Amino acid sequence: MALSGVLPWHAATWQQLVRLADEGRMPHAILLSGAHGVGKQQLAEALIARTLCASPQGGSACGHCHSCSMLASGYHPDLMRVSPEEGKRQIRIDPIREVNRFVSQTAQQGGYRVIVVSPAEGMNVAAANALLKSLEEPGAKTLFILLSDVPSRMLATIRSRCQQWPLSSVAFEACRGWLIEKLGSQDEAHFWWQVSGGLPLLAVELASPEERALRHQIHDCFEQLVRGAEPVSEAARLDRQAIDAILWYGIAWLEDLIRLGISGNAKTLHNPDLEPLYRQAVKNGRVQDWFRLLDYAREQRRLLAVGANPNPQLVLEAWLVRWAALLRS
Repeated sequence: MALSGVLPWHAATWQQLVRLADEGRMPHAILLSGAHGVGKQQLAEALIARTLCASPQGGSACGHCHSCSMLASGYHPDLMRVSPEEGKRQIRIDPIREVNRFVSQTAQQGGYRVIVVSPAEGMNVAAANALLKSLEEPGAKTLFILLSDVPSRMLATIRSRCQQWPLSSVAFEACRGWLIEKLGSQDEAHFWWQVSGGLPLLAVELASPEERALRHQIHDCFEQLVRGAEPVSEAARLDRQAIDAILWYGIAWLEDLIRLGISGNAKTLHNPDLEPLYRQAVKNGRVQDWFRLLDYAREQRRLLAVGANPNPQLVLEAWLVRWAALLRS
């Protein structure tokens, strides 16, 4: 079976989706969920193309029909994409009202109408409630594809009306060849796969020169905190525009710290190069304190994601103050 556009570790999932489509059992709404970097978007794009294609061939869209040509040009009259406006974090109600009008119309190409909502957790309450009616009465040949990094942040009523397809982190052997092709060597592939927590596309992002530089800067910041540096001064050295990435690293490092503190086993670390820093931190803080800081970091990242905290610099300073207090306790 051809797997055009589908990442190798999603081959089995793709075959299940194709089987549903071929047997006429495709649900009207699919929720593809999983952490950023697992490849949800690529899977969704392959499904969009095959669903809109006039004559799909095996596991793929044909790539030659009028529908495929329109899709390749960047516009298809039977496809609607919904995402936050530029510079915004939330999907508001107006685009969802357009979706409701869209699904009430007949497909112009005589096939499916496809609506893609990403990130689905970005819908505010009014938008999510407005989408419920279309999800409950979608009409024939309508496919909703919702993409979510954190489905628990979606309304339960939205989740319950979708067939859920969770995409988990990827074993190294499943993405080894793909990562080596992208990163040039097995050592690089394995290291960044570890750092990413088994998320291959994220691994490639983190291995970019800009991300390597940011990681090195954050690492240096924490080494300075261990040595007694002033946390507010260290916060000033970091780019507040990168606050989401900084918190992401902090959360990943805290999870490593907790693993090491509980098991003492360095083989479970996602960031093995940081083991000396972890061991110093484990000496200075108690595991329950690291758990509390982890909860704090996750909550701050959630608030930033929904735009509830307008001052990232204060978030960064408060977070580093807490880190420093634990490292010196």
